Amino acid sequence: MTSPQTARREGAAALRTVREQWGQLLLAIETPPAEPWPPRQLSHLLRPEADDEPLVERAPLVLREHPAPLNLAALDAGITVERQLFDLADTLAAAVQRAPLDDARRWNYRSPTDPGSRVHGLHWAAVWVEGRLLGEDTKPEQQLDGTLMSAPFLPLPEHLLHEAHRVSCAAEGRVLRVLGLDARTMPIPERPCPWCAGELLLHTDPMQPPSVTCSTGPSCTAPIPYDTHGRRTWEWHALPALVAALDASEQRAGATQAA
Repeated sequence: MTSPQTARREGAAALRTVREQWGQLLLAIETPPAEPWPPRQLSHLLRPEADDEPLVERAPLVLREHPAPLNLAALDAGITVERQLFDLADTLAAAVQRAPLDDARRWNYRSPTDPGSRVHGLHWAAVWVEGRLLGEDTKPEQQLDGTLMSAPFLPLPEHLLHEAHRVSCAAEGRVLRVLGLDARTMPIPERPCPWCAGELLLHTDPMQPPSVTCSTGPSCTAPIPYDTHGRRTWEWHALPALVAALDASEQRAGATQAA
């Protein structure tokens, strides 16, 4: 079994990843399912005309309608992750919350007429659960008059610590998979290397930016460095140039066919 220290560290890191990628997930719901290429992380460079509205500020997915989502997989992932974290917050609050009703740190339950803290969306739920994982606000607090007030929260019992770790890591995995940011290597379909016509492979990993390698090896003449396996490798900073080269190659091929 995972140690309590590891569960706290991994669970908190997973929740931070979910928060960091949440805007991309909301954007994915409103755009058709993406092809493997180009990586979603390049969208702000390749589509400068994109809507600048801060997506993370929009109402929670479970509280608003989606009349025509363009990516059902992303919508399903978003709704599932929100509900999982909301339900987890309910469970943890029932066990350890001692904050008074007027305390801003309190997680408020929903009712038939009030969504409670769920109205604040996934970001607040993730931050609140992370605080419980890390044992924040679990010591008595001194008031202005010098008296001590009991701690707003009790430490998580070990079984709930591991449950919070499990749910948080599952949420992280689901978000990364639907965005194509989990660790994987996949060919870029119908887009050969502009310099040697070799197969290009896209490498993604949640811990580092995406990269692309040419399978031809050292004989490829692309103007970029080799990796340790002798493959031409486009690191993150070089990917926009590769996108431009691929587009130019495709345009030349189309012009040749038209002629």
